[in-house]
Order: sequence, then structure tokens, then C-alpha cells
Amino acid sequence: MFKSFRQRLSYRLTRDTVLVAMAVGLVLNLIQITLDYFDARDSMEREVQALIETSHSPASQIAYNIDMRLADELLDGLLQHPAAIDARLIDNEGQTMSASSESSPESRYRWASDLLFGADRVFRESLRVPQLADLPLGQLVVTIDTYHYGIRFLERATYTLVIGLLKSLALSGVLLAIFYFVLTRPMLNVINALSQVNASSPEKVRLPVPENHREDEIGTMVGIINEHLENMDNSVSQLRTAEATMKNYSSQLEQEVADRTREISEKNDALQRGNRALVKAKEDAVRRARTRANFLASMSHEIRTPLNGVLGMLGLALESEKDQGQRNRLEIALNAGENLLGLLNDILDISKVEAGKLSLESIPFSMRELIDECTTLHRQQADRKQIRLVSETDPDLPASFLGDPTRTRQIINNLLGNAIKFTDTGSVKVRTSWTGGSLRIEVIDTGIGMSEQGLKSIFAPFSQADTGTTRLYGGTGLGLTLCRQLVEHMQGRILVDSSKGAGTHFTVILPLAVAEANTRLPAPETALKQPADQPGDQPLSILLVEDNRVNQLVASGLLKKLGHRVDLAENGERALAALGKRRYDIILMDCQMPVMDGFEATRAIRQNPDWAGIPVIAVTANALEGDREHCLASGMSDYVTKPYRRDELRAIITRWAPQAGP
Repeated sequence: MFKSFRQRLSYRLTRDTVLVAMAVGLVLNLIQITLDYFDARDSMEREVQALIETSHSPASQIAYNIDMRLADELLDGLLQHPAAIDARLIDNEGQTMSASSESSPESRYRWASDLLFGADRVFRESLRVPQLADLPLGQLVVTIDTYHYGIRFLERATYTLVIGLLKSLALSGVLLAIFYFVLTRPMLNVINALSQVNASSPEKVRLPVPENHREDEIGTMVGIINEHLENMDNSVSQLRTAEATMKNYSSQLEQEVADRTREISEKNDALQRGNRALVKAKEDAVRRARTRANFLASMSHEIRTPLNGVLGMLGLALESEKDQGQRNRLEIALNAGENLLGLLNDILDISKVEAGKLSLESIPFSMRELIDECTTLHRQQADRKQIRLVSETDPDLPASFLGDPTRTRQIINNLLGNAIKFTDTGSVKVRTSWTGGSLRIEVIDTGIGMSEQGLKSIFAPFSQADTGTTRLYGGTGLGLTLCRQLVEHMQGRILVDSSKGAGTHFTVILPLAVAEANTRLPAPETALKQPADQPGDQPLSILLVEDNRVNQLVASGLLKKLGHRVDLAENGERALAALGKRRYDIILMDCQMPVMDGFEATRAIRQNPDWAGIPVIAVTANALEGDREHCLASGMSDYVTKPYRRDELRAIITRWAPQAGP
């Protein structure tokens, strides 16, 4: 009941009005009390000062005549004032001539008085007589207890606050009654009338306008409600007409919706079947592509192994052959084998990209040195064709970049090789610059150029500019395909601009990061770790771990010609047995072998303290992803690729040979 009363508008209006009135009244009362406080302080000052001025002349005569009896009477008279608690006459030397005092009154409200006015006040007045104005006679000192004035102020303040509260309460009652009769009761009448409206036929009811409220807000509100009820009457009539019309079409609409739903369901089922077929076809295509790429990579690796043996045996035969005609035939066979090996390398790299198995390094390297290395490699071919090979490197090119130097070298070598191959006169230019945070490598030649149709298919595998190009210059067209795939794998771009008979301009843009100035550049490509130890050539005891008989003959023949002693082991297990019998200076370890491969054998060697310091050189066809990482992880010291070559073997053995004694 009380909760319902508190929610009434009259109660809330009264409450808000009273709260505001009480707040305003409290502020005004506080202002009045504050003014009264300052007035009480001033009144105390004036009253005491008047008391002292009245006593000034008698006190001066008493001090002049030194009449102690009159002094006592005067001081006792001053203590008759309800606020005076001490009065005394002081001579010029500060001695008390006469004094009279009494104790201060006790009260439980004294703390409030002392807080506002202080516990007491001391008033002093200098004494002089008119006939001797320049002669000081001492002082009249009166001490006043402020409680007399403080208690009167507190009483007045209390009365003010209580009366203000009573006024607010009276105002609350009056406003509550006014708001109830003027506002709440008419509103309740309207609400009661609204509550009697039938929800099923609200248009049949009109609200009565409360008496004496026709022109005010309540009358206006009732009029608006009646207008809405009138509109509802019209709307309900229209709705009923529309409802009757809708019922006539409901059966037809339901049948149409059912037909459309069935059609959509059938089409959706067909679409889902088609999507499933497309997804399966895509998965099958991706799986077949990866299977083909993996098969191609595996077959390339298997083909490289005997081909490396063929190239090695041809190299050995070429070194021992004295007959010039026979040497020419061997050189032709060796060049053909090396071309075949290059083709296999390109096929293998393309298959790696397509199978998603091509991994890129991110190591610091010098682009300036890499460009010089590539141009030096191709300079002999250019000189043989009497073509100028020019290298233009931006002087502001950073000292080193972070990236994959091997793949970058492969891109440049392919572009340079193509440019020289298809240029008969003029020049081939390599231009290197650093702009916009990207490395820009341009290979420009004055060769045969390409037609517009040739530009469209130049990066497709097994494609060249036209059919006559293959007959005149040879080649498979895999080089540029590999370049494009490598560049895109490095998040870069390769562009080509050419016209028939006017040369070709290739542009490679690579987003390589610049290495810090103090970054240490790595050793040459074949070295994984850098030893301390560069001794001169000396006979060494070498263990060759190789499962292929041809490669055994090639490698052992080259090593023996270099003056070293060689023992053979067909797999890692026999290598461990050989190490148990004698000490070796260097181990050449093939990575892929039966029984125990080179990685497992190297880990076993590193776990034996007696063998831990022996350099283990990894030997691999460099065909499978992760060879370099596996070599490092298993503890191998360095890295050399097949086919075996005399210069590479001599360099790596010299690098890791034990340091000669003093």
C-alpha cells in the first residue's frame, strides 16, 4: 500500500518540491546563522569595550591615587558582568596592584561555544588622567568568558533550524494535499476509465474530461486520447475489412509458398551436390599435382646419383687421358652430362616449388660480391662470343642484405646465361640499385629480342619466344620459369620488356631487408661452420662413407690424386666400425645410405668423446628439402655437393685439415 502511494505523481512532486524547499531553506538558515554568528562576535566586542570604557576614568584615578579599597570595589563591580571572570589593575612595572576573579561556568555545551568563540578573551586598556596625559599609570585588564555569548548564539541557531524544519514539513503537507486534489485524483479518474476499456473493442470507449480540467494539460491529454480512440475505431474497421480479404487468399498463398519451398530445396540439394563434387575434384587435382611433384623430385634425385658417377668418372678419365682426340670426346661427353645435370636441377627446383617444399634462407650476404661472382662466372662465355659484359652497381647500394644468396645467385645466373646465349653482337649489362626499400636487378641485352606473342609465354615451362629459337640456340625454357617461381616465392616481381630484334630488358624487384652494419657475413656457400685451423697441403687419413660404387671410385680416385690415404665404408654402421679400428683426420659422409644414413652416423660420432673432434663433411646430391638443416642438427661440420670435383674437395679438405705442429 505504502509502495503504491510512493509511486503516485502527487507524492513524487511533493517529495521533490519539499526536498528543494528544504535544501533552499537550509541554505538560507545557514546564511542567517552565519550572519548571526558574526553579529554575536561584534556584539561581544562592543559590550565588553563599553564596559571597559565606563571603568576607564575611575580606574585611572584609583591608579593615580593608589587607592586599594576603591580598586577592589571597582574590580568587584566589573565581575558583576555575567561574562567577566577576571579583572585586575597592573602598574607601569607590570606588577598587579589589585585583582578579582571567579571560575568559569561548566556546561555540556561549552565545547561548541569554545569552538566558535574561543574559551575566553582578554581586553587591555591603558590608564591615564587628564591633568597628566603623558604619564602612564598602568593597565586595566579584563578577561571575558565567551560562553555567555556562545550559549545565546547556539540557542538562536537551534531555534532557527527547528523552525525552518517545521515550516518545510508544514509546506510538505499543504503541497501534498494540493497536488493530490489538483493532479493525482483527476489522473486516477482517467486511469480508472482507461482500465475499463475492453481490449477487443477499444474503439467503442470515450474518456470523460475531469471537472475543472477542460482547459489545462489533463483536459488536453484526455482529448488527445479520445482522438486516438476515434482513429483506432476507423483503423480497426479497415483492418477487419483487410482481414476478410486476406483470408480469401490465404489458401492460395500457402500452396504457392509450399511449391516455391520445394523448388528451392531441390535446387539447394543439387547445388550442394555440385559443390561437393567440385571440392572433391579440387582435392584430387591438388593431390595428383603434389604426387607428381614429389615423384618428379624423387626421380630427379635418383637420376642425379648415377649421373654424378658418370660425370666423376668422365672427369677422372679426362685427367688421365693424354690423347687429344680422346680428350675432346671426353670433354664433349662431360659438357653434355653437366648440361643434363643443370636441366635436372631446374626440374627439381620447379618441382620443389610446386610441391611447396622450397625453403628460403634469411642470412646476411653481400649483393655487390654476388654480382661480381656471377659476372666473373659468365665473362668467359661472353668473351668467347665477343660480347661486352658490363656490371653497373649503384655506389649507394647497402653493404649487405638479409635473404637467400643461393637462390638470388640462381636467378641472376639464369638471366645472364640467357642474355649471353641469345646475344650475338653488342653487350649484356647488369644494373643493380636500391630504391624504395627494394633491391632492383636489371639484365639488359642487345640480342634477338622477343615478339609480343613470345612475351606472353616466356615464363611458361618448356616455352621459348618462338619455335626457331630452340633450333638455333637450344635450351628447354625451364630457366625463366624457375626464375619467376623463385622471385615470387621471395615475395618479389620479375618484369620483361622486349621487341623483335631490339634486345630484352629483364627487371627483378626483391623486397630484401638491409642487414645491420655490424652484421657478420657468412663464409662461402659450401661452408656451414667456419674452423679456426688454414694449414698447407699435407697427406691425410680420410674415411669415405659412400654406398654407390661409382661414386666411391670417383671420390677415392680424386682424393688419392690429391695425395691422401682413403678408406671406404658402405654405410654409417661400417663407418663406426672403421672408426673403432683407427684414427682418421677427416670423414666424408654421404647423407642418404642404407642400414644407417649419414645423419644418424654423425650423431653417434658426436656422442663418442674420442671421435667428437673429427671434422665430418656432409656429401649430398642437394636434391631433397632440409639437407642443410639436417646436417647442422646432426653435428656435421661442413657441406659439399655431388658430383665430386677436384677443386671443391681440395678446398674443403684444406679448410678442415688438422693444424700442423710447430
